[in-house]
Amino acid sequence: MNPFLFSDDNKRYHTLYYHNQHKFHHRIFKAVLNGGFTCPNLDGSKGIGGCAFCDGGSGAFTKALPLDQQLTLELSRIRKQDPHAEGIAYFQVHTNTYAPVSKLKERFETAIQFPGIIGISIGTRPDCLPDDVLAYLDDLNQRTYLTVELGIQTVHDPTAQAFNRGYDFSVFLASYAELQKRNIRTCLHIINGLYRENFTDMLHTAEILGQLRPQAVKIQLLHILQDTHYAELYQSGKLIPMTQEDYIFTVVKQLELFAPETVIERVTGDGEKTKLLAPLWSMDKIRTLGGIDKLQSTLDTWQGKHFS
Repeated sequence: MNPFLFSDDNKRYHTLYYHNQHKFHHRIFKAVLNGGFTCPNLDGSKGIGGCAFCDGGSGAFTKALPLDQQLTLELSRIRKQDPHAEGIAYFQVHTNTYAPVSKLKERFETAIQFPGIIGISIGTRPDCLPDDVLAYLDDLNQRTYLTVELGIQTVHDPTAQAFNRGYDFSVFLASYAELQKRNIRTCLHIINGLYRENFTDMLHTAEILGQLRPQAVKIQLLHILQDTHYAELYQSGKLIPMTQEDYIFTVVKQLELFAPETVIERVTGDGEKTKLLAPLWSMDKIRTLGGIDKLQSTLDTWQGKHFS
């Protein structure tokens, strides 16, 4: 018998599929969009070149088209999987609150008013949430299903400084508190396998963030991509990518530290295949997902087992 309550099948963690089915009662997919924003870590405001693992901000998964055309294409893709599905407009590329509020309104209002879109998810940085942006997000939250996604990656400032994140953990804590004060659903991104981090460091990130009880979390493997600083470290032998077995074990132990109600939106991810240097096993997502399920069952563990 599955000991985990937030599951209708064999999953021992709180999947996004389970969350969407119980909230919306039908299939929901993310419509991945490029809103034409940049990033303070690219334009010189905080730095240039981006984070050490960044190859340009996930733009490979979007098309440089007008927003209404992107939405049309994404909904068409979604409905090939399920003709009755609806979409959440996911502004993924770069920092999607790094602009005047007038520009944010132009993009976000277009998205939430588009037929077939029932919510919006905004990927951003915690150092790009000034008061006027927070006020607009508060307003959006009253009118649509809103998620703000924060790329925290790690709670360890020395690691973050080494990969050129551009802000301290204290900045994240302050912005997270402001979002929670406004009851804005927040999804935190973490990356396993960062340069010079070990199992204890990765577990500590999960423990600290778990205590914040975020509404959602994405757990991501470090993908080493061509033309990044991490690619140089990998090619010089200084950065050793995680094995699939180590990654699976790390995720299983991290899941024990998140509250059961926290939605785990992702336990792995995609690196652009044409640029992916390592680890190549990451392209076999089915084996990774199955490995997590199997190990949780073998160890008789589940999300939140050690959360307190």
